[in-house]
Amino acid sequence: MATMFYERDAKPEVLKSRKIAILGYGSQGHAHALNLHDSGFDVRVGLRPESSSVHKAEDAGLRVLGIADAVAEADVIMVLLPDTEQKRIYDLEIAPHLSAGKCLMFAHGFNIRFNLIEPPSDVDVVMVAPKGPGHLVRRTYVEGGGVPSLIAVHHDATGHAHDLALAYAHGIGATRAGVLETTFTEETETDLFGEQAVLCGGVSALVRAGYEVLTEAGYQPESAYFEVLHELKLIVDLMYEEGITGMRFSVSDTAEYGDLTRGPRVITEQVKDEMRNILAEIQDGRFAAEWIKENEIGRPRYRELREAGKRHPIEQVGKDLRAMMPFVSAGKQKVADVSGGDTD
Repeated sequence: MATMFYERDAKPEVLKSRKIAILGYGSQGHAHALNLHDSGFDVRVGLRPESSSVHKAEDAGLRVLGIADAVAEADVIMVLLPDTEQKRIYDLEIAPHLSAGKCLMFAHGFNIRFNLIEPPSDVDVVMVAPKGPGHLVRRTYVEGGGVPSLIAVHHDATGHAHDLALAYAHGIGATRAGVLETTFTEETETDLFGEQAVLCGGVSALVRAGYEVLTEAGYQPESAYFEVLHELKLIVDLMYEEGITGMRFSVSDTAEYGDLTRGPRVITEQVKDEMRNILAEIQDGRFAAEWIKENEIGRPRYRELREAGKRHPIEQVGKDLRAMMPFVSAGKQKVADVSGGDTD
């Protein structure tokens, strides 16, 4: 059984006497910095001097330093920079200031799992990974709740790594909801698989395929959009709140029968075999190597595929329909206002 931790298990005092640096002020960065600050911890934000987020952080009442200065000053360093930027910034601005006894934190295990970053043996290396976007981490904290999070210890140089991770999770509000202990390997591999095979890659490919089948059969694009994309939120919300069984209870008997009898014809054993191939590519490092190489050569395939996706007919139909439904984007600006820039 998984080990779960709550507020009663945390020792926030182990973090109270330490200086914390949050590197980055994007979706997660702004939430971590503000939540920790409001929890009474000593927080500073590390950003590039030219970053567009400097003023956002300062306007929120946070102290902003350059990345190297923030790392040099801090005892606990949380790296909330894009995966593809972390190694370069680590080598240039973090590693030179990692003295013995400091704690290096991550919210995703990619760079540690695939040995892109190899911290010295005399620092703690831990992970605190909220299972939700930054705006939700911030909003639920302000409302008195929290977002469930994962913690992991990769290296315990001081003997206090686990307590520091749990205290940090407590500071961002995660222990209010529950904190699950995992490993860097498990978090990284399951996270990448979930994104690729189900949450992003699987869902978007399934939606586009469904749209194409309906429109190729002569149905109106607008009707196809509503049936395969717009209503997806309803189903996902039901699954989020009550699980798959709860979703099936809430839909019609006709929908449930179609789910039970036709779903397995779409997600066949062959599809599962391809999922297993995707997982194997993650586990043995092929995906990481491919993604690193893609970045080294300027992301040509990434950009080509992204632009092709933008040109898919479902995108224009959806844009036109969403313009007729202002309630769909009512919260969009609020998210943009608090999220900052993901590249900072």
